[in-house]
Amino acid sequence: MALVAVAQAGSAKASLDVRVDGGIIRGAVEHGVITFKGILYAAPPVGALRWAPPQPVKPWKGVRPAVHFGPDCAQLPAPGDDAPLRTAPQENCLYINVWRPKARSRRGLPVMVWIYGGGFVDGGTSPAIYDGTEFARDGVVLVSFNYRLGNFGFFAFPALDRAAAGGLRADYTLMDQIAALRWVRRHATSFGGDPHNVTIFGESAGGFSVNALLMSPLARGLFAQAIIESGGGRDNISPLRPLAGSADSAEAVGLKLARHLGVQGEGPGALAQLRAVPAPRLVGGLDMDTEQTDPTFVGGPVLDSQLYPGGPTKVYAAGGGARVPVMIGANTDEIGPPQVARAAGGDQWMVEPARAVARLLSARGQRVYEYRFDYIATALRKTLSGAPHASEIPYVFDTVAARYGRATSHADETMARAVHAYWIAFARTGRPEPRGEPAWPRFHPSADELMSFTDRGPVAEADPWKRRLDLAERAAEQAGH
Repeated sequence: MALVAVAQAGSAKASLDVRVDGGIIRGAVEHGVITFKGILYAAPPVGALRWAPPQPVKPWKGVRPAVHFGPDCAQLPAPGDDAPLRTAPQENCLYINVWRPKARSRRGLPVMVWIYGGGFVDGGTSPAIYDGTEFARDGVVLVSFNYRLGNFGFFAFPALDRAAAGGLRADYTLMDQIAALRWVRRHATSFGGDPHNVTIFGESAGGFSVNALLMSPLARGLFAQAIIESGGGRDNISPLRPLAGSADSAEAVGLKLARHLGVQGEGPGALAQLRAVPAPRLVGGLDMDTEQTDPTFVGGPVLDSQLYPGGPTKVYAAGGGARVPVMIGANTDEIGPPQVARAAGGDQWMVEPARAVARLLSARGQRVYEYRFDYIATALRKTLSGAPHASEIPYVFDTVAARYGRATSHADETMARAVHAYWIAFARTGRPEPRGEPAWPRFHPSADELMSFTDRGPVAEADPWKRRLDLAERAAEQAGH
């Protein structure tokens, strides 16, 4: 009997050990699922690897514990963020996390890969509302990963251009994301997942990133479905800068940043000085409030045929982009007050572009499902008139208690279970058809139907905002977006 007990203990321990790039990691059982946190998916992007494509991890000996989040990426965290970080941010931050069910499945489980938002200057994987436990409990392998932010994630400089020798430049954020998806492709099976049934999903800058990954030829074949939450779709959110050749190019902005940091010149010596600048100085005061006005920040993805070929609606209209099932939508109160700016900004930046992307992709035969999130947490209904930006996330993850604490109501929990079920159903089959929930109609431009998540529950309906979005669409097209 003692030998049996020892054998069973050894088997249980081994089930927590997984071989990944670099060596063996050991996870932990938490809340009834198995978690692996803080796994290196690329070498630390520091020193000579600052502003370099992700490089392979250095192998280690023995078993490395994977029970704590690695540091989120270097940033100036936003005060009062609804998704506060639980780590001290660092430049060494290319870590990935996995949640999976305890029980092994004979068939590979669907994999969902979360891409956080934060305007490409804030955010990380450690916030409690991004916890993947409920996904794992419901038979999904949930993956999240950190990617470089701000001036670490988007930067161009003449010496970098010359050193690249035709390689990838400037969009290090997107390179990190593709490297993480390649890691998932290599290792999904080891965690019980199906590497050929991967769904990428993200919100705000994460949704913007999903659009970028749909367009990038380097990401082709790395995912089977995509979910875009408040990720825009037109080229009216961040500047579309070329790498070089103009006064507003990414390299021109990079030279301004160098001078701001006291570095002169544009050759290898200047680049070496920039790579030696302490990370906090490179972060500076860059955050969600300053990124739109900071003349030394490139502002987001730089135009590149391999990584970011252009505004999504233009790329899709020209026939580009992966032809996979897509779920896309936005919230009813995306931008803060005043009221007129809130409505116009939300429509022009998030809501109408989501519909535009849905129209373009569905017209070429892709399965597309549009949503509008209008559910307001019970505790906030006296103060809010619509669902704010990012407020759908704790419902998607079924982590409303982490967001609202003791104020969480039964209605909040019921909506979370419903939204969560739709997202999982889509990841399983490419169709958001969970058992027991209202049917979600496939998007067709002629019908203009979507799923509205309301205080009354999920409601499939013709778009009630059609008239105002038609106006926003005409304004966007007249502006060249």
